[in-house]
Amino acid sequence: MKNGRLDELDRYILYSLQQDARNTSSGDIAEEWGVSSSTVRKRLQRLEENGVITGYHVDIDYEAAGFPLYAKLICSAPIPERETLAKQALEIPGVEAVREIMNGHKNVYINVLGTDHEDLSRIGKDLYDLGLEIEDEQIIHNEYVCSYRGFLARDDIER
Repeated sequence: MKNGRLDELDRYILYSLQQDARNTSSGDIAEEWGVSSSTVRKRLQRLEENGVITGYHVDIDYEAAGFPLYAKLICSAPIPERETLAKQALEIPGVEAVREIMNGHKNVYINVLGTDHEDLSRIGKDLYDLGLEIEDEQIIHNEYVCSYRGFLARDDIER
């Protein structure tokens, strides 16, 4: 990473980790790129230190784990309080993820998990008590995620 920009190897490292971080080693990436494993490990360390890689996460089938209800709650928060309320929402049992949206209205999206509708009702009440207004509730059937293919783009890559 030079001047805050990713080069081709950095981008490939990120793409590879997004595909399967658990089973991708620095040696695998090094072999693919014809560089040493230590080069890849140093790049990983730099990406972590610079906040590009912020963590390694596991994908969970919540239904198989005993949480058959997975929902997205679309909420509104007063703009001056949005960040604070979003962070406080993470403390509520059953909240899985919170996203701040750059809107004046419907500006906090919250993913929640529950075993039954009572769980979702409790979470909704807790969010309301924080000061978030629930605008919409959506039960999620499936969520699909893929690696960002833009990391493999060849244009605008610093060499």
